[in-house]
Amino acid sequence: GGMAARLSVLPSARCLFDDPVHIRVAGLQPLQAVTLRASLVDESGELFQAHALYRAASSGELDLSRSPALGGSYLGVEPMGLLWALRSKTPHKRLAKRNVLTPFCVDLEVYEGHGDMSRLLGKCINERWFIGEGVKRISVREGRLRATLFLPPGPGPFPGLIDLYGSGGGLIEYRASLLASRGFVTLALAYMSFEDIPAMPDILELSYFEEAVNFLRKQQQVKDTGIGVLGLSKGGDLALSMATFLPGIKAAVSISGSSFNSFIPLKGDGFTIPVHPYDLGRMKISDEPGLVDFSDVIDDHTDPATWDCRIPVEKSLAKFLFLSGLDDMNWKSDLYCRDAVQRLQQHGREVEFYSYPGAGHLLEPPYLPLCKVSIHRLLGLLVHWGGQWREHAKAQEDAWRRIQAFFWQHL
Repeated sequence: GGMAARLSVLPSARCLFDDPVHIRVAGLQPLQAVTLRASLVDESGELFQAHALYRAASSGELDLSRSPALGGSYLGVEPMGLLWALRSKTPHKRLAKRNVLTPFCVDLEVYEGHGDMSRLLGKCINERWFIGEGVKRISVREGRLRATLFLPPGPGPFPGLIDLYGSGGGLIEYRASLLASRGFVTLALAYMSFEDIPAMPDILELSYFEEAVNFLRKQQQVKDTGIGVLGLSKGGDLALSMATFLPGIKAAVSISGSSFNSFIPLKGDGFTIPVHPYDLGRMKISDEPGLVDFSDVIDDHTDPATWDCRIPVEKSLAKFLFLSGLDDMNWKSDLYCRDAVQRLQQHGREVEFYSYPGAGHLLEPPYLPLCKVSIHRLLGLLVHWGGQWREHAKAQEDAWRRIQAFFWQHL
């Protein structure tokens, strides 16, 4: 139509969600003041938006990888700021993908001036997918398993991964589908609050996770050199337990996890690891109705009385990567991570760990915006996850690179 400016997303308007893109505007006036806005409607109809004020170069071009934002949702040169700064209109919504077979469509618009956004100059759509061309999604209901398998295109063999989310439960697929798009056979595994699995099981059985490992190992596209496991939050301590007690695990990543068994006893072969003691009486109620702070709920992990719920990672032959945010408001993931790293180093084990200043609990694949507060599905309460926008965004990019490099190296 009669648009005055051309907005483009390079190299392509269609990409994977974790792909950085180059956003450019051509055909503006020299040094023209403009406002860029990104809008995304999630699957529940929730609107997420970000905007930034820019000034075109003297050529009449605007290149977000070179021009600084002068105001709006972020400041400075932030090529992907319009994505990582997306914020929900309704407070406390978390942007997550339920159906990975459809993309998120981001509407990008450029408006005249730094004021009322009444005159639209140009627009385009960035289609961001969580599943790559040719990746297969297979629902798994074999034995007790409640999972989804993602197979990269081609015969492989590919490294195999098991992907675990946290105590909110459900079957979360978007991280697994992205990893499969990057060349891993990935099994997203549910273990709480899904179909016939209760929201809060009385006990978790190691044999269930072993079933998942065996299932993955027998897939013909999976390399037979060992399996990797990654977990976020409660999934992090489960990843450590799997790497410690199950022979097939060669590499494990804990994201914002604990080195102690949390919330639910874990039953192994002839032993049970009890729960890290906690007292919900220590939860702090905030000024905002329904918002709680859980950071002091768990007993002091340096007290030897808690040590029977430690996961003895030092007995494992697996390789470990620990990632944590120093602004994690959910629990003290950095301290738990240091506890495990110290034990591994004392036993001469190889371990990598990174803690990110200003990053919160929910370290997700890159360009998913920070979620500072959201409803915890199990507790039905608003939980403070922590994080500062820009620092958290940088941490997610770095962590994602490190996770993939770690698994390629060790698998």
